[in-house]
Order: sequence, then C-alpha cells, then structure tokens
Amino acid sequence: MTTPTASTPTTGGSATSSGINAVSGLPRLRAGELQNQVLAVLAHASSAMDVGDIAAVLVGRSSGAIGQACDRLTERGHADLLPGSPKRYRITPAGTAAHRTNPTPIPPAQPARPASATAPATPTPPPPSTTSAARPATTTRPTAAPVGPRKPTSGPVRRPNGQLYYPRLLAKRPDVDVLRDLRDADVPVLLYGPPGTGKTSLIEAAFGTDLYTVPGDGDTTVGDIVGDYVPTDSGGYEFVPGPLPRAMEAGGVLFIDDATLIQPKVLAVVYPAMDGRRQIILKAAAGRVVTAAPGFYIVAGHNPGVHGAVLTEALASRFATQVKVSSDYDLAAALGVDSRMVRAARNLATQYDSGEIGWAPQLRELLAFKRITDVLGIDTATANLIGLAPVEDRDVVHKAVGQAFAKAKILPLALGNQL
Repeated sequence: MTTPTASTPTTGGSATSSGINAVSGLPRLRAGELQNQVLAVLAHASSAMDVGDIAAVLVGRSSGAIGQACDRLTERGHADLLPGSPKRYRITPAGTAAHRTNPTPIPPAQPARPASATAPATPTPPPPSTTSAARPATTTRPTAAPVGPRKPTSGPVRRPNGQLYYPRLLAKRPDVDVLRDLRDADVPVLLYGPPGTGKTSLIEAAFGTDLYTVPGDGDTTVGDIVGDYVPTDSGGYEFVPGPLPRAMEAGGVLFIDDATLIQPKVLAVVYPAMDGRRQIILKAAAGRVVTAAPGFYIVAGHNPGVHGAVLTEALASRFATQVKVSSDYDLAAALGVDSRMVRAARNLATQYDSGEIGWAPQLRELLAFKRITDVLGIDTATANLIGLAPVEDRDVVHKAVGQAFAKAKILPLALGNQL
C-alpha cells in the first residue's frame, strides 16, 4: 500500500489552529479540523488505510482521536469501513467531493519528540479483574484554545441529522451562541425540563458533529460510559473506549442525556474528568490514564418529571449553569401546528407547571400531531394525541382538547372492527 507523505501537495486551507498543545507540541485543532485532515490523507491514498497508517502521516496526533475521526467520517458517508481486522477505511465519492469543496492540506511532519517526553507504549490489557492503577497526580488544567469573536447566530441552525433548529433567546442572546461561549469558558451546563421540549435538539445545534452522547437510563453501566471489552473476529477480546474517553481525547463535547436516570455510583465515573485533574483511569485497559484535550466539555439533560429521575447534590454542584427548557408554542404555531391544538397545549402546560397534572403535550408531540394530520387527517391526529396522555391525566387532556376543537367526545386512537 502506498500512503501519502506529509509533503503531499494539496490546495486550499483548513480551519486555523490557535495555540500550541503543551503535551504534543502541535498546533491545537478547531472542532472538526482533524476529520478534515484525515479525509485529506484518505483522499491522497492509493488504497484503504488503517488508523496506524493515518497516524504515521499525521505525526503526533492521538490514534484514539484519529480512530474517532474515521468513525465520524464513516457516519457522514465520507468514508467506508472495510470488513476485517484491523479496521481499514477508504474514502467514498461523497468524501472526495467534500474534500474537493473544502480542500485541507496535510500538515507537515513534525520533528520527533525527545525521548523523555515520549509516552510509554500501551501495555497489553490483562483481564479486567486483575487490573489496578494508582490515582494520577494532580495536573494543570488545560485551557481551550482562544476563540475570536463569533458572528451572532441568525436564523435556523442545521443539526447533524439535517433537521433545522430554531434558536431561542437565552441571556438575551441566541441559545446556541450562549452554550458555545460557556464551552469556551469551561462552564458545564445542565438543561432541565419535560421530555420533548428540545433539549437534545439545542445541544446538537450548538455543537454539531463534535458531540459524543451517553444515553442515560437505570440500566446504564460504567462500561457504557468509559468503554468495555468486546469479542473480536479472532475469538479474543479487545477494549473499546466509550464516549467519555473518546470525547476527552478528541477535545469534544460529552452529552449525558437523561443524566438523572443513571445510578449515582455509575455516574460518578465522570466526575474526575470535570475536576481540576481532567483525567480518568481506564482500569479495564491496564490502568491507562486519559487526560482531557483542550475543548473537552460536558453538558447534561434532566427530565424532572420522569419517574426515577433524581438530581443528586453531587451532580447538581458540578453544573454551575442550569437552564430550564420549555416548549416554544409560538414556534409550534409558526411551523404549522393547528392553532386550536397549540391553545389546548398552552392551557395544559399551565396546569402542568402548577402541579395539577403530570403531563402536557410538548413541542415533540405537537410536531408529531402535525405530521399525522398531514397523513391521516386532524380527527385521527387529535385522537392519537389524547391517547399519548398517561391514564391518570387523560380526562384532563381530553377536556382541554375537546374544548379547543368544540367536540364533546374524542376517543383515543384504536383499531376498529374487522374489515
């Protein structure tokens, strides 16, 4: 296989790096810049490459971060993951087109680091039950690369899935801009509010593809967060890092969705990454110490009304900024949701806020109502929405919706007689 060298000629430019990483001695990268560099390497390769091949070109960059960049390119359709082991990647036509649209030069090779600064080779991981490690010494907290003034966001923001997010005001500014500034200042944010109000949409709009997500529930384990051993094709096992170490090494954003549903003793594995050391120990990976790269940031979501959601003092104290997220009913109306249903939802939300009921249709349900209306008609969509309400709140929801549509009786959507 012929691999490109650092002197491979390219045209155009990449996002400007700012500052020097004190550990690697290399320029710090903006969000997504490593993906562009990996794409450039694949674009100039004559055959598929594994992470080690790419790391040999992008000297000094973490293999873990490069592996994550390859996975992101694969998710976006810019690279193909070929079968077999080790993992090998090949650029796709879409990736070639993206590289041509925004050509990124491959950075020149860096001089070798002094032996004293060279990280030790990663040892072969023993079985998880036999690993142990000493607590790492306190280190200087890395700071993110300085960022120049951003152009204020105006208009909708496209999320990674292609859907549009419509920013709202937060501290008299667009919410996505506020979250990005809080990331630059390393001030963790907890978003709380009923399910379906747009917490995840806001996070995705603010941080785009620079996002690593932990879906929280009562069954979430430490392995789901830090990684675990998985079987290989050869019959053995290999350690696969979880979203926390991958986000730390890539300087990305870790989003802990439904954080308060995760058992406190499990969630505690995240806390060392949030304190002054910014480090975690992967005990299952021979005690490997992972230090957060500049830009690493943590946000979390909390649904206070969900059964089992507990906001502990330990968790709350680590999020200096806590933002309530409620449904934007004006947006629902602007997006074409029937005004009568929006009015009923507002009334139910008022009762929900006062504690009279435990459920009210949020933006997610209202947008689903519109889509069902477009397909099956408004009567069916109305019946379906009433059926979404918990049994204990269904009478109140039925009354509010019935009043808004001037209908005395609306039954939940159900199958009828046999045809």
